[in-house]
Amino acid sequence: MDTVMEAVGLSKTFGNGVRAVDDVSLRVEAGQTVGIVGESGCGKSTTAKMLLRLLDADSGTVAFEGANITRARGKALRSLRSRLQVVPQNPQTSLNPRRTIGDSVEFNMRVHGVARTRRREKMRDLLARVGLDPSYATRYPHELSGGQLQRVAIARALSTEPSLVVCDEPVSALDKSVQAQVLNLLADLQREMKVAYLFISHDLGVVEHLADRVLVMYLGRVVEDGAAGALWSEALHPYTRALLSAAPGRDQERVVLRGELPSPRSLPTGCAFRTRCPEAESACAQEIPQLISIGGDPTPAAHRGACVHIGQVA
Repeated sequence: MDTVMEAVGLSKTFGNGVRAVDDVSLRVEAGQTVGIVGESGCGKSTTAKMLLRLLDADSGTVAFEGANITRARGKALRSLRSRLQVVPQNPQTSLNPRRTIGDSVEFNMRVHGVARTRRREKMRDLLARVGLDPSYATRYPHELSGGQLQRVAIARALSTEPSLVVCDEPVSALDKSVQAQVLNLLADLQREMKVAYLFISHDLGVVEHLADRVLVMYLGRVVEDGAAGALWSEALHPYTRALLSAAPGRDQERVVLRGELPSPRSLPTGCAFRTRCPEAESACAQEIPQLISIGGDPTPAAHRGACVHIGQVA
């Protein structure tokens, strides 16, 4: 399977001293969905912005379709935009209120060089694919519901036939019933168009519907990384187990985290999760745990966690 995107060792510290992302690595294969999950402030959206080249990384590299894009600028950056698209959390703020829905979808194609003779037909086809009647092309954003607007955002992202779409909390603002419809739509379109997704969410239950692989982040670091099935059935990190226990419909005892989320400006020594962890011990304060796998599997497919207890089992 071809690798669409690979990031190695991404880190970002802002001017206020907040280390938002610390040594994050990930890989997205063609046609695959990789989820990034964690509470607000864990660094998942900052990671996405670095991957999209909306933010410069302080360190680390990003490769897209085999090319190093870590410092891409100008023409080189514009040329990759058609292959690397985004579905935002709130399409209401990303759609021009003065443009009709059809114009917004066509504008994205025009910017990326799709011939004028193809744009109108392709726009109408995309609206139909996302479950909207082509008559919606003449409407304006304020005339559509949240779920309909998100369908427009998906159509716009897919209009340039990208190989990767970054979905940044795309259903968090929607009602549960509408969430399910949009998630099913994304899954159907992925099968049809063979597109890869990087799916960002604070809700493991949402990611479960789509993800092939999941990264769990806590205060800027990846604390668990593995195939979705392995993570659901045998989570390695206590933070992941806490997130899973909070997901609706799971028949397991709720894990209640103690204390408050530490300030990213003043992280605890050692494992940043230890101040809330029900399994914390004195060794957790000694050093920052690195991602390791039980059995020492060195392959990219390994199921890994960053916890002192994993090292004890290994």
